[in-house]
Amino acid sequence: MASFSPKTAFINVPYDDRFQDLFLAFIAGLTAFGLKPRATLEVPGGTRRLDRIFELITSCQYSFHDLSRVQLDRKRPQTPRFNMPFELGLVLGWLKTRRSNHTWFVFESVSRRVSKSLSDLDGTDPYIHDERPQGVFRELGNALVRSTVQPKVQQMRAIYGHIKKASPLIVKNAGAKSLFEARVFRDLVVLATKYAELGRRAPNGEPQPAGGKRGG
Repeated sequence: MASFSPKTAFINVPYDDRFQDLFLAFIAGLTAFGLKPRATLEVPGGTRRLDRIFELITSCQYSFHDLSRVQLDRKRPQTPRFNMPFELGLVLGWLKTRRSNHTWFVFESVSRRVSKSLSDLDGTDPYIHDERPQGVFRELGNALVRSTVQPKVQQMRAIYGHIKKASPLIVKNAGAKSLFEARVFRDLVVLATKYAELGRRAPNGEPQPAGGKRGG
């Protein structure tokens, strides 16, 4: 098992075009809280992929599990997405067998739907983001209310705006087909972290573009 890494956050989200803005919002929000996002995008394929995913999740201080993608996809054969609840199950099974400093959170877009889609979680209150970046920022603030770093929603929104604007170039430079590739994810996290650090030093808390102050 990998060693524990403080200030890391595993994000368990659907990798599809509809979720792109929320994916960027999780990256922006978590870096604003001083955390380093991690994801299965970093794990190469192969016979030990599941082991590596488990090692990655259990090395993180936090994990954020989005269970909002319960619809059938459009590609044939039409199927629901099982990766997110499966990875949450890995965490819960692991925590039943050993003590850990790991803290996990469940996110959804629709109130009370988890009680129907995954009734074994009854008693767990999911954080409802309404399928909007603003909702992700709000609910990250609720989930991490005890964090020593407490960014404003405006700071998270500013980081999000910067990395969203840069994302097409990041995808192009990586020769990637989408945001959901390992190198793109790495570059997004690096960029978001830089803007988060700039924001913490800025007088108004909002990161400025690397070229200097914004005009206007």
